[in-house]
Amino acid sequence: MSKNFELMQQAEIKLDLPAKTVPTANPPVSSGERNGHAKGIPLDLDHISREESMKLVQNVFLHKEAPRVVVFAGIDSGSGCSKICAHAAEVLATQNVGAVCLVDANLRSPMLPELFGVNNHYGLTDALRKSESIREFAKPVHLENLWLLSSGSLAADSPSFLNSDLMKKRMSELRKEFDYVLIDSPPLNTYADGIALGQLADGLVLVLEANSTRREVALRVAEHLRAAQVRMLGAVLNKCSFPIPETLYNLL
Repeated sequence: MSKNFELMQQAEIKLDLPAKTVPTANPPVSSGERNGHAKGIPLDLDHISREESMKLVQNVFLHKEAPRVVVFAGIDSGSGCSKICAHAAEVLATQNVGAVCLVDANLRSPMLPELFGVNNHYGLTDALRKSESIREFAKPVHLENLWLLSSGSLAADSPSFLNSDLMKKRMSELRKEFDYVLIDSPPLNTYADGIALGQLADGLVLVLEANSTRREVALRVAEHLRAAQVRMLGAVLNKCSFPIPETLYNLL
């Protein structure tokens, strides 16, 4: 048994998380990415990462009484939360479950527009300042039923909008306009944005970084989420090392 899987078991026991936890491998860099050519299509996964993303989607979204609005939040910065959220949204969109909207609510350091190769103009913060339908601010991306609501025009006071009545109104609109909404949040150990978003959503998926996330920090974050009555749907352990060589995994 690998150390990473043991760590995931500890996360289930120590954080008292639901059994729907998915250890996931960090996708290897493709030759195109190494040469600076491939950009903007997160779904270009190796088959191991694709399988793990599918498990995550099945465990969280594809079952009776599944949540429709889910926040993805890392404990620390650099956990890979944005990519995991993007992968989950794309895999979910391929399951013919209806319209899926991916929301970049990381107003501190937005990453999703770069991942999809689109601009960040006219997004969430603009929707919170204007009165047009929320659909007017969402950008269709490369899958027919997948939309991206980027973070939009950023200002020093932008993060304060996430805990406002306007945000509650826009979240209600997102529920009406889309079948599923996946929200990328800033890291929980640094900002309270994820807690505010989690209170408006149906639940939160916690992203931990293998061999980096400290247990005491994860415990403290989990306690804060429970105190705020945010439902924790499970955890993803990202950036696992392969217990057997990656080349052998690719042959499975």
